[in-house]
Amino acid sequence: MRLTKYGHACVRVEHEGETIVLDPGAFTEPEALTGATAVLITHEHFDHFDGQRLRAALDADPALRVWTTDAVAAQLTGLGGRVTVVGHGDRFDIGAVAVEVHGDWHAEIHPEIPLVRNSGFLLGGTVFHPGDALTVPERQVDTLLLPLHAPWSRLAHLVDYLREVKPRQAYQVHDVLLSEAGRGVTSSLLGERGPGTGVPLTLLAPGESVELTA
Repeated sequence: MRLTKYGHACVRVEHEGETIVLDPGAFTEPEALTGATAVLITHEHFDHFDGQRLRAALDADPALRVWTTDAVAAQLTGLGGRVTVVGHGDRFDIGAVAVEVHGDWHAEIHPEIPLVRNSGFLLGGTVFHPGDALTVPERQVDTLLLPLHAPWSRLAHLVDYLREVKPRQAYQVHDVLLSEAGRGVTSSLLGERGPGTGVPLTLLAPGESVELTA
């Protein structure tokens, strides 16, 4: 399974002939969608979902399909069965890649800001993208995509989240609002300079890929 990091919350997973793109939003490079066979959107916030760009990709490729929340699907009308609404507990296949949906809600930013639905996606029983939540899947995760920085989290939350999920390894997402120095400080505090999580965290640059092995 090949994992490629793109801007902010977006990753691209290539496996068994499928190219699955998760959360291509406003801070994501346009080429992230090139050649995609499926798109997964965790929720409707602009940094995870760029409706205009995604609709253009759908218009350009009639075979492209989307799995997402009801709020995102409502903005992609007229596409029939090419857009599927999913929620916690759902399971489906993209070719030979099994996908599970975990989680119901976006993390709270502030009590006066309404919560929105948020679906985390586990691909191939291996890679988990939680979207904007610290959802703990109901099964063991090998590779966790960790939201490194967000208005709804703090470092202590991330330490506890890594300890609870206990993945074999983690890579960062949701990091565009951090400077290079900020990424370095945050990641180091999740490792040897902090209280420790026992989970190796690797920072990927936009466009950088890794081969994931069990």
